[in-house]
Amino acid sequence: MPINRSSIEPFKNLELLAKKVVEGFITGLHKSPFHGFSVEFAEHRLYNTGESTRHIDWKLFGRTDKLFVKRYEEETNLRCQIVIDVSSSMLFPIDTENNKLHFSIHAAAALNELLKQQRDAVGLTLFSDKIELHYPAKGSPAQQKLIYSTLEELLNRKEQNKTSSTVNALHQIAEIIHKRSLVVIFSDMFDNHSDNEELFSALQHLKYKKHEVVLFHVNDKSKELDFDFENRPYHFIDLETGEQIKLNPKQIKENYITEVQKFTNALKLKCGQYHIDFVEADINEGFNNILLTYLIKRNLMSK
Repeated sequence: MPINRSSIEPFKNLELLAKKVVEGFITGLHKSPFHGFSVEFAEHRLYNTGESTRHIDWKLFGRTDKLFVKRYEEETNLRCQIVIDVSSSMLFPIDTENNKLHFSIHAAAALNELLKQQRDAVGLTLFSDKIELHYPAKGSPAQQKLIYSTLEELLNRKEQNKTSSTVNALHQIAEIIHKRSLVVIFSDMFDNHSDNEELFSALQHLKYKKHEVVLFHVNDKSKELDFDFENRPYHFIDLETGEQIKLNPKQIKENYITEVQKFTNALKLKCGQYHIDFVEADINEGFNNILLTYLIKRNLMSK
């Protein structure tokens, strides 16, 4: 069952929330029609009566009242670099906690927790018009705590007029990650460069460096893709440049949707050509697709 925004409001501690999200996700996989699939990719499998109790995860039993046996004891640990776009466009919808940045932070926290359970190394990179922070991937408990702490602080970010330079950031990221990694990007992919080919070239740079790449295209589907607004005048403000315009959405809806679809389709096509996983991440939906995509990539990279 997807974890939606209303499900996480009561939790203030990001690490606690992430544990509950992952715990529910793993349990849900075992209950889903894809039982065999989940066993192949999850860290735990249900304990069968009569088996040795040697590998039972008693800590997980304490949280779930269910017996799970640890898996992947002999698997090679992977390196995962979580990359989050923190430019001002990610603050949409404004004046609400259910915005693109908060969605990305909570999704990254859940992914961080799953990485910890899989004993994989994790790093974190934040970018806007430049790389603002970069923690190379490590597997230590101290690194996990550092990432949680950084994400907690990021929840308070409200700075507007912070432009994005996705092109420059991705080129830099490709150069500073020195070992082959799974690079997981959370971004709306808005960029100040007018030439989309430059953006596509930056994504290709990551693949050229032998990284596996997953792009979660974070958006508010109803507003940003479908342009679903009431038929009345609105005052639109560009969160990155401050540019303002007043109009009735009906006047531009058809052309807007055409242009957005053209860009999105081109982005999907290029990702397909570069063997980059492109995943639409609507902020009004849960994180299950994000966690499941990671497990699939983990399994493929470890073979």
